[in-house]
Amino acid sequence: MEKIQRKATKMIPELRNLSYKRRLQQLELISLEQRRLRGQLIDTYKYLNGLNHVTLEALFQRDNNVRTRNNDQKLIIRNFKTSQAMNFFPVKIAVTWNQLRENMVSAGTVNTFKNRLDKYGIRNPQYYNVLTLCP
Repeated sequence: MEKIQRKATKMIPELRNLSYKRRLQQLELISLEQRRLRGQLIDTYKYLNGLNHVTLEALFQRDNNVRTRNNDQKLIIRNFKTSQAMNFFPVKIAVTWNQLRENMVSAGTVNTFKNRLDKYGIRNPQYYNVLTLCP
């Protein structure tokens, strides 16, 4: 899919000679990797706030430690014996979720969360790079 988006952005004559990253910036688009991460964070928000019809305990376990750095809705990162388990959604996203700022995770609605994520997270290159450094 990323290849298709790369080719599609090259079809615009004015942007053809720019790098893929610059073409996305000019078109105010995000990469498919960023879009995937955004979707996973939105789903996590919905799970944690009871907006999806799945029991929270089936996917996540909240960290009840009140002394946390970035936000007070931290998730416990489960330990597994295999490295393959690190690719499961609840494990992979917990690390990234724990990096989000308090003002993002405490949003009152899904749309507020999305807007804050777009403004301060996914579209902010420095902050997005921090999020993607998580395993």
